[in-house]
Amino acid sequence: MADPHEVTFGPLDRALALVAPRAAAKRYAARVALGNLRRAYDAAQKGRRTEGWRTAGTAADAEIAAAGGLLRDRMRDLVRNNPLAARAVSVLVNNLVGSGIRPRAASADPALNELVDSLWARWSDHCDADGHTDFHGLTGLAVREMIEGGEVFAIRRRRRMRDGLPVPLQIELKEADHLDGAKFGDTPGGGRIAQGIEYDRDGRRRAYWMFPDHPGDQSPTFGRRMEAVRIDAGAVAHLYERQRVQSRGVPWGTPAIRALRDVDDWQNAELVRKKTEACLVGIVFGAEEDQQAIAPVIQDGEGNRVEQFEPGLIAYARGGKDIKFNQPASTSGVYEWHRVQLHIIAAGFRVPYELMTGDLSQVNFSSIRAGLNEFRRMIDAMQWQIVIPGFCAPVWRWFLDAAFTAGLIPTADVPAEWAPPSFESVNPLQDAQTDLLETRAGFATLPQQIAKRGYDPKKVLAEYAEFLALADSLGLVLDSDPRRVSQAGLTQPRPATETPPEGGQS
Repeated sequence: MADPHEVTFGPLDRALALVAPRAAAKRYAARVALGNLRRAYDAAQKGRRTEGWRTAGTAADAEIAAAGGLLRDRMRDLVRNNPLAARAVSVLVNNLVGSGIRPRAASADPALNELVDSLWARWSDHCDADGHTDFHGLTGLAVREMIEGGEVFAIRRRRRMRDGLPVPLQIELKEADHLDGAKFGDTPGGGRIAQGIEYDRDGRRRAYWMFPDHPGDQSPTFGRRMEAVRIDAGAVAHLYERQRVQSRGVPWGTPAIRALRDVDDWQNAELVRKKTEACLVGIVFGAEEDQQAIAPVIQDGEGNRVEQFEPGLIAYARGGKDIKFNQPASTSGVYEWHRVQLHIIAAGFRVPYELMTGDLSQVNFSSIRAGLNEFRRMIDAMQWQIVIPGFCAPVWRWFLDAAFTAGLIPTADVPAEWAPPSFESVNPLQDAQTDLLETRAGFATLPQQIAKRGYDPKKVLAEYAEFLALADSLGLVLDSDPRRVSQAGLTQPRPATETPPEGGQS
C-alpha cells in the first residue's frame, strides 16, 4: 500500500524541470516539506475520522465577546441548582483564600512597618463599601466571582476623613455584567475601546466603561442608571485568569458545563423512569384469550378509568381474573458510568474528584496525599500569579496612597509580603519532623517555617520571647523551652553567666 504522504514527480514537474530546473527544484522541495509536515501532525489531517471536527482561528477576545455572557449565565445557573458545581466552586475558594491572604509591611524601617501594619489591621475591618465584611471576606467574594463568573472588578472609592474611617478609602466589588461589553470604537490620540475597556495607542488600559447599576436588576425602582460611565483604570482592579492573550475572563468550570448538564438531565430522566416503574405494582387481567384482544379499559378497585398512575397502584382490566406484576428494569453499570462522568467534571473544574464529591472509598493514604500535592501546587500558582497581583496588590497600593495623602504615614512606598493560608497537614507528625530536620540542617530558616504556616515571623518570635521572659521570671521550666530541656527530654545545664531568678530553680 502506497504512503498517502509520498511526494510524486508528475508530468507537470518533469516538463517544468526541462524549462526551469531551479524553479522545479524549489517546487519539489516545497512539496516534500509539506508532506513531512502532514506526516508529523496526524491531528492536522482531514479525513473520515475528523470529518465532524469544526475549529476556528478566532482570537480569544472574539470568542469571549460572542460566548462570555452565555457561559457566565449558565455557570451561575449550575452553581445555584447543581450541588456538584456549587461544591467545586466552594472547594476552589476555600483553598485559594481560606481564612484570608494577609499582608505584612516589609520596609527597612521596623517602626514604619509596625505603623503600617497597625493601620492596615484597623482599616481592613471597614474596607467593604457595602459594609458587609472585611478585607478577607472581600477577597473570598472576589475569587468566587472570578471562578463562577469569569471575572470581577474591584473599584477604589475615596472617602472623606470625616467619614470616621481609619483610612479614607473603601473597596466596592462589581460583577462582570457591569462592564459595557458592547462598547467598541476609536478614541482621540490613536486609542480604542473594545468590550468596554479603553486602551491608549500603546495598548495599555486607560479606563473601563461600566454601568453604575446591574443590567440584570429587575427590582421595580426608579432612577436606575443604565448608561455606561468612564472609570479610570487606576481605580479599577480587574481580577481574571488569562489562559490566552485575552482581555476578559471566562468561568473556570467552562470545560465541565456540558458534562454537568448532561449528568443532571440523565439523573432527572432516571429518576422519572424509576418513579414510573414504582407507580404500577400490577394489573389484573381476564382470561388468557382476552389478553390477546384489543387493549382493555383499565379501572381501579372502584370502577374508575385509570388515566394516571400512582405509587402502589393495582389496576384492573375489565373482567380481570389473573394478576401480572410489574418488573422494573435492571440498572447494572450505572454506578461505574456515573463515577466516570464525575471524574470528567472534576477534571473540568481542576478539583480532585474526592474533594468535589466527598467520596474517599477508592483512595489510600499515599494516593490522596499525592493527589492533594498536585492540587496544592496549582492553588499556590493561582494565588501568586492571579489573586495576589490581580486583587491584593492593587488594594495595598490604594491603601498606602490614601493613608499617605491623609498624612497618616510618611511615605506611600512600603513593600508588602503576602502570606496565603497554610494547608492543613495530612500527616502532622511526619510533616513537623520534616520541618524540624530541614531547619536543623540549614535547608530552611525558622522565619521561613513560621511564614509557611501563615504567621508573621517577627510577631511570633516577639511573642515567644515575651513568653520565655515571663516563664523565667516565674521560675518555670517547660519541655517546650529548648534552652532548658533537650530534645530527648533531659534538663539542660544553665549557662554559668546566667543568674537564676529569685525564688526560681537553679
